[in-house]
Amino acid sequence: MKITNKLIRDYRLRAHYLDKKIPATNLLEAASVCGFQNTPPGSWEISMFNRVEGCTQEMLDEALLKDKVLLQAWSIRGTPVVFPTAESSVFLTSLIAKSDKEPWIYTRGITSTLKQLDMSCDDLLSRVVKVMDYLEEHTIRSKKILDRTIADLVFQELPQAKKKLWLEPSSYESAGRQTAGEAAVSFLLRVCSFMSLIVFGERIDNSPTFTSLENWLGYEPARYPEAEKELVRKFLHCYGPTTVKNFAAWLGSSAKQAKRIWKTVLDEMTMVEIKGKPHYILEKDMESLLSPEIDEERLLILGPHDPYLGMRDRSVILEDKSLHKLVWKYIANPCAVIKGGRIIGNCRLVILNDTLDFSVSLWEDIQPQEKDRLWERMNEFIEFRQLKLRDSQLEIVDLAH
Repeated sequence: MKITNKLIRDYRLRAHYLDKKIPATNLLEAASVCGFQNTPPGSWEISMFNRVEGCTQEMLDEALLKDKVLLQAWSIRGTPVVFPTAESSVFLTSLIAKSDKEPWIYTRGITSTLKQLDMSCDDLLSRVVKVMDYLEEHTIRSKKILDRTIADLVFQELPQAKKKLWLEPSSYESAGRQTAGEAAVSFLLRVCSFMSLIVFGERIDNSPTFTSLENWLGYEPARYPEAEKELVRKFLHCYGPTTVKNFAAWLGSSAKQAKRIWKTVLDEMTMVEIKGKPHYILEKDMESLLSPEIDEERLLILGPHDPYLGMRDRSVILEDKSLHKLVWKYIANPCAVIKGGRIIGNCRLVILNDTLDFSVSLWEDIQPQEKDRLWERMNEFIEFRQLKLRDSQLEIVDLAH
C-alpha cells in the first residue's frame, strides 16, 4: 500500500490527539505523548486546550503548580518543556550524553567562552554541578539572576588565576552586562536540567522561578523503566514514519547520541518506503497508519511550537515550501491554522492585559460554514484564556496563492 501524505497526516493527528479531544481525566496522557514546549510562556496551555475536553486554566494550574503531576524543565532541544512528572527520566535523564564522542550539542555556542576562560567543558561543568545544591534550599526568580547567582558560587571556588577571567565581559553581549562566567553558566544550566538538578517553579509577575527538582516536588521521582527506549518510542509514535536524522533534529542532539538511543528499539520498528527512501514506524502503530482516512477535516488553531508542528518532514503538512518561512521562524512563530492536518494559514495573537487582538491569514479559500467554525475555535480560546476581544483589531485575510 502506498504511504501518502494524507495517510501520514491522519495517523499523526490521531497520535497527537488532534483528531478529537480526549476527556479531562486523561490530561496526563495528552502531555505524555511527547511533551509540550513552553516557548513563549503559555504555549503549553494552548497545546493542552486543543487536546483536552473542558480544559480550563485552573485545571492546568492545579496539575502543574499544586498537585505537581506535571513538571516544567529544560528538555528536548534545550527548550522549556512540560511533561508528566513521573516521566522525568524520559524527558531529562535520557538526554545526557554518554561520552566525549557525543558532544553536548546544546552547548555548542560555549566554545568561545571556554577559550576566553581557558577551561575545558568537563572542568567547567563539574564546577557548576558542584554548586547546584544551592537550589535544594533556594528558589531564584528570573533567568538573569539565576545565571549570576550560580556564577558567583562557582567564582568562590575558582583558583585565583581564573577569577579575573571569570569576571571579564562576555563576548556574547556587547553592552557588557554579562560576565564570561555568567555566559558559561547559562549554557550549562541545560545540562544540569538533564541531570535533574534544576526545574522551573511557579511563574511570578511574568517572571520564571527556578529551584531543584527535589525542592520543588518534595521528593525525587522514581526512575522510569527503559527511559531511553521510551523516548524513541514517543518520537516514532508522534512522527512516524520517520528517520534517525529527523530524530536527531527533534532532540537537538548530536548524530551519534541520536543513533545510539535510536538503536535501542530497532526490534520494535518496521520499515516503510516513502518516495523510494526507508522510513520507520513502531510495528504496533502500523495498523493505525493504514487505518481508513479521517473524513472530517477538523479546523484547529495550533499555538507556536505545538508538538504537531514539530515534525521535521514539514512538507507533509505544508507542501508549498515557499510558505514554510511564514510558519517556522527563528523567533516569534505565529499560530498555525490547520484543516484536516494541513496548514492552510497562520494566525497572529496579541494579548495585552486581559484583551486579545488576532488576525488570520488564509492561503486557500474555505467555505462560509468553515469560517464560522474557525470563529468558534477562537471564541473557545478567548473563553479559555478569560480574555476580551478587541473587535477593531480583528480581521481574516484570504490570500490568493
